[in-house]
Amino acid sequence: MNRSTLLFPVLMFGLAMGAGTLRVQAQGGPVTPEAKAKQNAIEAAAPKLQITEEHLTLVIPGHTIGETEGVSKNSKGHLFVYSRTGTGGSSRGGTAAELFEFDENLKFVKQWAPDNYAASFAHGVRVDRFDNVWMVDEGSSMIIKFDPAGNVKMTLGRKPEAIDYMERFIERGEKEKESDRHPVGTMGAFNRETDIAWDANDDMYVSDGYNNARVVKIAKDGTWVKAVGTYGNGDNQFNTVHGIAVDKQAGLVYVADRGNFRIQVYDTNLNFKQSITGIGAPWSVQVTPKYIYTGDGNGKLYQLDHSGKLLGWAQTGMGMGQTGCIIHALQAEGDNVLYRGSCSEWDIEKITIK
Repeated sequence: MNRSTLLFPVLMFGLAMGAGTLRVQAQGGPVTPEAKAKQNAIEAAAPKLQITEEHLTLVIPGHTIGETEGVSKNSKGHLFVYSRTGTGGSSRGGTAAELFEFDENLKFVKQWAPDNYAASFAHGVRVDRFDNVWMVDEGSSMIIKFDPAGNVKMTLGRKPEAIDYMERFIERGEKEKESDRHPVGTMGAFNRETDIAWDANDDMYVSDGYNNARVVKIAKDGTWVKAVGTYGNGDNQFNTVHGIAVDKQAGLVYVADRGNFRIQVYDTNLNFKQSITGIGAPWSVQVTPKYIYTGDGNGKLYQLDHSGKLLGWAQTGMGMGQTGCIIHALQAEGDNVLYRGSCSEWDIEKITIK
């Protein structure tokens, strides 16, 4: 088999599994005219939030930051950005995952964990209360915990090995099955997970994800405890589980069920409590002492009280040339300040609610 013969099926597999089928699937279900009209009516009846937007200038010497998929901050006020940035790769492939740190004055500090095996296709980054940095990589289906010095302290999930799918789809010529698109996840492995959050006991909750359709609870020592969810739009079902947050005081887990246009709420034992709608397609969710915030990819930011009542909303991210994937990730800093990562605008935005 010559090189061109090998590359063609690999490319076709990549288009079917990555840039084509799964990217379309990732957007969730279609917005019907009726659903759009209902959402417009909800927004027309709700107050408009008064906000200011500041596009942060993030300069990396000798490098250009790309899509800003993940954003978080540590206790020192340093900003962490997990970006789909890379120095090589083909036009529809290659590694797109670099984790950057900027200080409180937005001066570049360093790139974290360069050349690490789990950095494949960036999706999120979170910093816990101990200033450990957690890299959430959709492409490798792995989450890596780094201590504040940058040392690897925990790995969750395992990267699919290239040899496995090459044998399956190239050597044996198998075709993708419908069940491959929405599998029932197994304990110990993610399938394009998206986000992570912690409860008051430092146990972890992971939104998993694009291919799996579930939320996973993992003990603070890395033991997998419980998983809830299958693909669909019914009870305990999800369609693109894209974000997660925990109200540590109330012991509630908020899961962004993007493709079903709702946030599903669970207790910390993953028992269902309620569903929140009227907030578009939630791409990210954050909980503050007073509010719940969620953002749609169209740039709309929603503010709710802790019961799920919509208090107001605002349009963000206009004037940058994009109309989709404007809000990819949110990081709350108190009740009235949010940082927004975007896959279409290549920036971090600081949003202040007046």
